[in-house]
Amino acid sequence: MKRSGWVAWLRLLAGLGILVALVWHLGSQAFLAGLRRIDAATLLAALGIGVLTTVCSAWRWCLVARGVGLRLPLGRAVADYYRALFLNAALPGGVLGDVHRAVHHGRSSGDLGRGVRAVALERTAGQVVLLVTGAVVLLVRPSPVLAPVARFLASPVVALSVAAAGLLVLAVAVRLRRRRGASRGERALRTVVAEARQGLLARGVWPGVALSSAAVLAGYLGMFVLAARVAGATAPTAELVPLVVLALLAMALPLNVGGWGPREGVAAWAFGAAGLGAAQGLTTAVIYGVLAFVASLPGAVVLLARVSPLSAARPAASGAVPLGIRIPSKEPRRSGAEGPPLAAATGMIRQRAVEVPSAVAGGARPQASQATPARGDTS
Repeated sequence: MKRSGWVAWLRLLAGLGILVALVWHLGSQAFLAGLRRIDAATLLAALGIGVLTTVCSAWRWCLVARGVGLRLPLGRAVADYYRALFLNAALPGGVLGDVHRAVHHGRSSGDLGRGVRAVALERTAGQVVLLVTGAVVLLVRPSPVLAPVARFLASPVVALSVAAAGLLVLAVAVRLRRRRGASRGERALRTVVAEARQGLLARGVWPGVALSSAAVLAGYLGMFVLAARVAGATAPTAELVPLVVLALLAMALPLNVGGWGPREGVAAWAFGAAGLGAAQGLTTAVIYGVLAFVASLPGAVVLLARVSPLSAARPAASGAVPLGIRIPSKEPRRSGAEGPPLAAATGMIRQRAVEVPSAVAGGARPQASQATPARGDTS
């Protein structure tokens, strides 16, 4: 098995391990209680919040794609984003939908690399806004969970890691600025940096990216607070927001099974540290996971519509020729080819036969020559 395969399996096992540990310590009642508390009104609210976050996310994707020079209509972006959200929620790993979205847009636009980088930049913009907002909330809003988080961030390991990453980025930037003739890797890095400036930091792009990212984050926070209320949390919303931010930050960790794993673990720890009970935090995370999946269900409709027989027949209607239909040859007639263009006796133009695949014989067979009436022939 390739190294990437082993890494994917380890990530899945890590997510499953977190869920098993939560069930072992808190019991399965927290999971079942979350499922029993969900009603129709909650599901409708989740669908409404999902429309807001998906449209804003698709708008952000359109802005980034146009910034790097790719065309992406908003309607198509919304449909593709819904499909990606459903695949992320239904498949292990939590990122396969984004990979499919990036490859599909890159191939349809004629530039696979740029399409993939546009999706990567769009996702990065959302994560940066989440990190900045989370840092501000945790620093401004007093919370019982702030002390252990601050101790972790101030630990020597984290400080050295951040310092090393900063020095590495600075060294790479200095090297790229000094060197004219760069290697292939350096040219690729310069391309990524240039597209990041165009797709995220351009004057006509960054305000929309920031606004859409803030709206998406507000939708995620609102859905998590809704899940907490359904789970029975009576704490003020201002007290719940720091806990929710930590759970959302945990969702960025690539150790999950369809989004499940770190989110539930961090929610249980944060609610327990805040005195609200670890079981209630786990129930809240479970409800949020169900609501997020329900909000992505329109993506299943998009997925089925794209693979339906009607959509499969669209290429034929747009110019593709079905099997068994003869296409007249456009090759120039060679000297000595049989017959003149115009047969005086019949007034018909002879056309060269073209070989087409035979579905019965399994090979190619020539089609019989057909006669087409010449211009002026009224017979």
